[in-house]
Amino acid sequence: MRNNALNAYKQTKVKTAGQGKLIVMLYDEAIRQMDKAVELLESESKSFDKVNAAIIKAQDVFTELMVGLDFEKGGDIANNLLNLYMFFNQELVSANIEKNSGKIKHICKMATDLRSAWDQISNTAVSEDSRTTSGVNIAG
Repeated sequence: MRNNALNAYKQTKVKTAGQGKLIVMLYDEAIRQMDKAVELLESESKSFDKVNAAIIKAQDVFTELMVGLDFEKGGDIANNLLNLYMFFNQELVSANIEKNSGKIKHICKMATDLRSAWDQISNTAVSEDSRTTSGVNIAG
Protein backbone atom coordinates (compact mmCIF):
# COMPACT_ATOMS: atom_id res chain seq x y z
CA MET A 1 0.00 0.00 0.00
CA ARG A 2 2.81 2.40 0.96
CA ASN A 3 4.66 1.73 -2.32
CA ASN A 4 1.51 2.49 -4.34
CA ALA A 5 1.12 5.82 -2.57
CA LEU A 6 4.79 6.65 -3.09
CA ASN A 7 4.61 5.77 -6.78
CA ALA A 8 1.45 7.86 -7.20
CA TYR A 9 3.20 10.80 -5.51
CA LYS A 10 6.24 10.45 -7.77
CA GLN A 11 4.07 10.28 -10.89
CA THR A 12 2.11 13.36 -9.83
CA LYS A 13 5.34 15.21 -9.05
CA VAL A 14 6.69 14.47 -12.54
CA LYS A 15 3.41 15.27 -14.32
CA THR A 16 3.02 18.63 -12.58
CA ALA A 17 6.65 19.78 -12.74
CA GLY A 18 7.75 22.48 -15.12
CA GLN A 19 10.42 21.81 -17.72
CA GLY A 20 13.23 23.19 -15.54
CA LYS A 21 12.20 21.05 -12.58
CA LEU A 22 12.03 17.97 -14.81
CA ILE A 23 15.61 18.60 -15.91
CA VAL A 24 16.65 18.93 -12.25
CA MET A 25 14.88 15.64 -11.47
CA LEU A 26 16.75 13.94 -14.30
CA TYR A 27 20.05 15.25 -12.97
CA ASP A 28 19.07 14.04 -9.49
CA GLU A 29 18.52 10.53 -10.85
CA ALA A 30 21.80 10.49 -12.80
CA ILE A 31 23.70 11.68 -9.73
CA ARG A 32 21.95 9.11 -7.54
CA GLN A 33 22.87 6.31 -9.96
CA MET A 34 26.50 7.45 -10.22
CA ASP A 35 26.76 7.70 -6.42
CA LYS A 36 25.36 4.18 -6.20
CA ALA A 37 27.93 2.89 -8.72
CA VAL A 38 30.80 4.53 -6.82
CA GLU A 39 29.57 3.16 -3.51
CA LEU A 40 29.32 -0.34 -4.96
CA LEU A 41 32.76 -0.12 -6.59
CA GLU A 42 34.37 1.02 -3.38
CA SER A 43 32.64 -1.57 -1.21
CA GLU A 44 34.02 -4.97 -0.36
CA SER A 45 31.37 -6.84 -2.36
CA LYS A 46 32.19 -5.25 -5.73
CA SER A 47 28.84 -6.22 -7.27
CA PHE A 48 29.86 -5.50 -10.85
CA ASP A 49 26.42 -6.37 -12.24
CA LYS A 50 24.83 -3.71 -10.02
CA VAL A 51 27.60 -1.24 -10.87
CA ASN A 52 26.94 -1.84 -14.56
CA ALA A 53 23.18 -1.36 -14.10
CA ALA A 54 23.65 1.92 -12.20
CA ILE A 55 26.06 3.33 -14.78
CA ILE A 56 23.73 2.36 -17.63
CA LYS A 57 20.82 4.09 -15.86
CA ALA A 58 22.94 7.26 -15.52
CA GLN A 59 23.80 7.03 -19.23
CA ASP A 60 20.11 6.64 -20.05
CA VAL A 61 19.39 9.86 -18.17
CA PHE A 62 22.06 11.77 -20.10
CA THR A 63 20.69 10.33 -23.34
CA GLU A 64 17.22 11.53 -22.33
CA LEU A 65 18.65 14.99 -21.66
CA MET A 66 20.25 14.93 -25.14
CA VAL A 67 16.96 14.00 -26.79
CA GLY A 68 15.20 16.85 -25.01
CA LEU A 69 17.53 19.57 -26.28
CA ASP A 70 15.89 22.25 -28.43
CA PHE A 71 18.52 23.36 -30.93
CA GLU A 72 16.31 26.02 -32.52
CA LYS A 73 15.73 27.90 -29.26
CA GLY A 74 18.90 26.79 -27.47
CA GLY A 75 21.47 27.59 -30.17
CA ASP A 76 25.05 27.37 -28.91
CA ILE A 77 23.96 26.42 -25.40
CA ALA A 78 22.08 23.38 -26.70
CA ASN A 79 25.09 22.38 -28.82
CA ASN A 80 27.43 22.75 -25.85
CA LEU A 81 25.12 20.70 -23.64
CA LEU A 82 24.92 18.01 -26.33
CA ASN A 83 28.71 17.80 -26.43
CA LEU A 84 28.87 17.68 -22.64
CA TYR A 85 26.25 14.92 -22.37
CA MET A 86 28.07 12.93 -25.05
CA PHE A 87 31.30 13.35 -23.08
CA PHE A 88 29.53 12.19 -19.91
CA ASN A 89 28.28 9.07 -21.67
CA GLN A 90 31.70 8.32 -23.20
CA GLU A 91 33.40 8.69 -19.82
CA LEU A 92 30.78 6.50 -18.16
CA VAL A 93 31.33 3.79 -20.78
CA SER A 94 35.05 3.97 -20.09
CA ALA A 95 34.51 3.97 -16.32
CA ASN A 96 32.21 0.98 -16.63
CA ILE A 97 34.75 -1.02 -18.64
CA GLU A 98 37.61 -0.07 -16.31
CA LYS A 99 35.46 -0.15 -13.14
CA ASN A 100 37.02 3.24 -12.38
CA SER A 101 35.22 5.10 -9.58
CA GLY A 102 37.42 8.19 -10.09
CA LYS A 103 35.98 8.80 -13.57
CA ILE A 104 32.45 8.37 -12.23
CA LYS A 105 33.15 10.83 -9.40
CA HIS A 106 34.48 13.37 -11.91
CA ILE A 107 31.34 13.15 -14.08
CA CYS A 108 29.16 13.20 -10.97
CA LYS A 109 30.83 16.44 -9.79
CA MET A 110 30.27 18.08 -13.18
CA ALA A 111 26.65 16.88 -13.27
CA THR A 112 26.10 18.19 -9.72
CA ASP A 113 27.36 21.63 -10.79
CA LEU A 114 25.03 21.61 -13.81
CA ARG A 115 22.14 20.44 -11.63
CA SER A 116 22.68 23.42 -9.32
CA ALA A 117 22.65 25.80 -12.28
CA TRP A 118 19.42 24.27 -13.65
CA ASP A 119 17.86 24.44 -10.20
CA GLN A 120 18.65 28.15 -9.96
CA ILE A 121 17.31 28.75 -13.46
CA SER A 122 14.08 26.87 -12.79
CA ASN A 123 13.54 28.66 -9.46
CA THR A 124 14.12 32.03 -11.12
CA ALA A 125 11.70 31.17 -13.92
CA VAL A 126 9.04 30.06 -11.41
CA SER A 127 9.36 33.22 -9.33
CA GLU A 128 9.19 35.41 -12.46
CA ASP A 129 6.12 33.50 -13.67
CA SER A 130 4.38 33.93 -10.31
CA ARG A 131 5.00 37.69 -10.38
CA THR A 132 3.43 38.10 -13.80
CA THR A 133 0.45 35.80 -13.22
CA SER A 134 -2.72 37.21 -11.74
CA GLY A 135 -5.08 35.19 -9.58
CA VAL A 136 -4.49 32.75 -6.78
CA ASN A 137 -1.18 30.91 -6.47
CA ILE A 138 -2.15 27.37 -5.51
CA ALA A 139 1.48 26.23 -5.38
CA GLY A 140 1.84 27.49 -1.83
